[in-house]
Amino acid sequence: MDETAVPGEAVLTDDGIRLWAARAADGPGEPVILCHGGPGIWDTLEEPAALLREHRVFRWDQRGCGRSQRTGPYSTGRSVADLDAVRRHFGLERMALLGHSWGARLALSYALARPARVSGLIYVSGTGIDDDSTWHPAYKETFRGQLGGHRERWEELRDRRGDRTEAEDREFAVLQWSVDFADRDRRRALERAEAMATPWFGVNYECNATITAELRQPSATDGLRDRCAALGLPVLIVDGENDVRPRRAVDSLERALPDVTRTTLPGAGHMPWSEDPEGFRAAAGAFLARLRGDSR
Repeated sequence: MDETAVPGEAVLTDDGIRLWAARAADGPGEPVILCHGGPGIWDTLEEPAALLREHRVFRWDQRGCGRSQRTGPYSTGRSVADLDAVRRHFGLERMALLGHSWGARLALSYALARPARVSGLIYVSGTGIDDDSTWHPAYKETFRGQLGGHRERWEELRDRRGDRTEAEDREFAVLQWSVDFADRDRRRALERAEAMATPWFGVNYECNATITAELRQPSATDGLRDRCAALGLPVLIVDGENDVRPRRAVDSLERALPDVTRTTLPGAGHMPWSEDPEGFRAAAGAFLARLRGDSR
């Protein structure tokens, strides 16, 4: 896919890797950088960017993903440094971060590493700070159940990883992403997932496997609760009530943070802006407006 299909700018990292980034909105409000999920996919946050157009909004594709250069190394620390390169490129001394799913973990990691650069954090559909074993088995069971009649095809494609065509890679992703929408009309959920996969840039499975393995190491959560307890930044947690990932996974993060608000959007799934755009706009917009008021 030609990276010029979506207007953007080239951001150079400190190790010479080129990242794709774009100014998605140029309103008068708080600057905010969006961190997409994955790891291994690209920015799919056009909808939340549009909902926050009263602010200065920036999107980017993480290293190895989408329109960015497909070169490692891949790690949380490397991703934090790349995010800082995006900040510097756009001349932001301080900004809010909005992270979705894995991007919520990345945004939290950046805030913990560089709190002076962050005015506030919007943590959307993340999975908290506990070990994956506390929530992943329940997620796996629910996920497979919600695939319904598409489960057999999904399992077939999963088992053929490495031998799939590009079209089959995309089909596999669409089936998987369809479960992230709470809409029980599977046709509509598949349509939403199709939209996410368009344009198709291909999943970077090396990036996904490397960062996922890092996050599952026991050391990944060492001291994380105490570091969150010392974070002196306002945080908004946004959940979709019907996210296939159990929301209890985020409870310990909420308890650890000293300045936190949590909003649960009824009837929404893992992409809450898609199924409750007005609720998402109201929650995120009010939080960002509060940051702008605090900074004056």
